[in-house]
Amino acid sequence: MTDEESAAFPAGWEAFTDPGFIAHVGPVHHRTIAGRREFAVRTDERHGNLVGIVHGGMLLTFADRALSIVVREAANDAPCVTVEMSSQFVDAARIGDLIEVVPEIVRQTSSLVFVRGTLTSGGRALVAVTGIWKVLKEKPGR
Repeated sequence: MTDEESAAFPAGWEAFTDPGFIAHVGPVHHRTIAGRREFAVRTDERHGNLVGIVHGGMLLTFADRALSIVVREAANDAPCVTVEMSSQFVDAARIGDLIEVVPEIVRQTSSLVFVRGTLTSGGRALVAVTGIWKVLKEKPGR
């Protein structure tokens, strides 16, 4: 992470390396406060859409990644995949916004995890998301 990227985040946030597709969205940052995991990403020009606001697909990719991390932790680090994710866009995210989410496990069974979260920026609700993740017995492709 560059010095400029580090300066874009308040103290206490830590960036993590995330290979694959999510690297196009991040860097994603995280912290734990009072036992709750929080995630954030700072938007920039590459996240914009044709009308000059943050693209909804970028926001959903960030949401899927953040919720997935909490799901995997709840599943004792077992591989998990998104089965379904619903979203409601309630406000626009602007280029330069710090987008945050605090995922919440709603229910967990032996094979499914139900989770929700609200993406916010500066106290404004942007996107409400809910989803279901499947806990896999073994890694995909094996």
